[in-house]
Amino acid sequence: MSELTRRSVLKMLGASAAAACAPVALSSKAYAGTRDKELNILCWEGYNSAEVLDPYRKLRGAKVSAESATNDPTMVNKLRAGETKIWDLVNLNNPWARKILYPEGLIVPLKKEEFAPYFDEMIPIFKYPYEWAMSQDGKDLLGMVQRFGPYNFAVNTDKISRKTAEEVGWKLWEDNSLKGKYGINETDDWNVAHLFSIAGIDPYKVHTPDEMEKFKETCHRIFEGAKFIGDIAAMNQALVNGDIDCYISGGTYTASVARAEGLENIRAISPLEGALMWVEVTSLVNNPVHSPLAEDFLKYVQDPVVSHTVAFAEGTFNPVAQMANKKCFDLFTSEELMAIQYDSLEEEMSRSRAYDIVPDYDIAHDIMVEAKRTKG
Repeated sequence: MSELTRRSVLKMLGASAAAACAPVALSSKAYAGTRDKELNILCWEGYNSAEVLDPYRKLRGAKVSAESATNDPTMVNKLRAGETKIWDLVNLNNPWARKILYPEGLIVPLKKEEFAPYFDEMIPIFKYPYEWAMSQDGKDLLGMVQRFGPYNFAVNTDKISRKTAEEVGWKLWEDNSLKGKYGINETDDWNVAHLFSIAGIDPYKVHTPDEMEKFKETCHRIFEGAKFIGDIAAMNQALVNGDIDCYISGGTYTASVARAEGLENIRAISPLEGALMWVEVTSLVNNPVHSPLAEDFLKYVQDPVVSHTVAFAEGTFNPVAQMANKKCFDLFTSEELMAIQYDSLEEEMSRSRAYDIVPDYDIAHDIMVEAKRTKG
């Protein structure tokens, strides 16, 4: 059973379609003709899965390429570096479209009359006009939402009960008896936010020198006390084997891979205080040579059947906003609902704050990397 869990996670981490195509040296007119059947997607894993893309390729007779990265800033910087000429769609966590991509001219709005009605089929918290899908002045629709979930830490409930983990929350890491019994899942932007949370500091504000010093102390303490640092596969394997009791950063997304193997004792935890969550927003890149398939694909993934496929694309198990549509919800088996912790999803989302951009991220990231380096 442990090996099955590891294999499932490794499939997830390795899931990737073809890399992005290079810019083509054709005139705009000639190039536009080739783009009618071409679509390039920069995304989190799942949308690059053959399970999602192959039916669309067949449906439209299209060449569809997708590339996944491991964090939002990397994908943002690709667009800033001129890759708007390559990509047609970009799929990122919630703050980037509203706060960075649109103000910097890297994405363009969607036609509200075409796309706003799709929000009627979504879970109530995403009803139009959903804040993170809109421009900051509330006038423009910047993208479509689909996958989401709480993201904080994960535990083996045979070692730490759900009740204890939720009530103690981030203070769990103040207990010296936990030293050597937890892991750190490497995901830099989330690690920064969660280490601020462990330090008792709001991650999404400008920090004072004293707060940054406390953050530094926390980083060194947490990295020093970790049994090991690794990826999702390593974390879930260690939880399953009993090598660790819990890990950061983790959530419904990471725990679901083990839970899908029937391991209900592996559970994502949303603390009663200070819980965080994410929502993906997929936006139209400001590509100078537009592909009409971009808007078409956004509509394609709203279909109830495709939405379910996206939710359980190869190795990536997440709730989707379209589950409010009975035609979509009825496709989920009881085992799949268990895997994504649907029993507590609404409750956990209601007490979770949306992921945001850490204003002094570069400084905090450097501090964290130094603490990790000291750990060895």
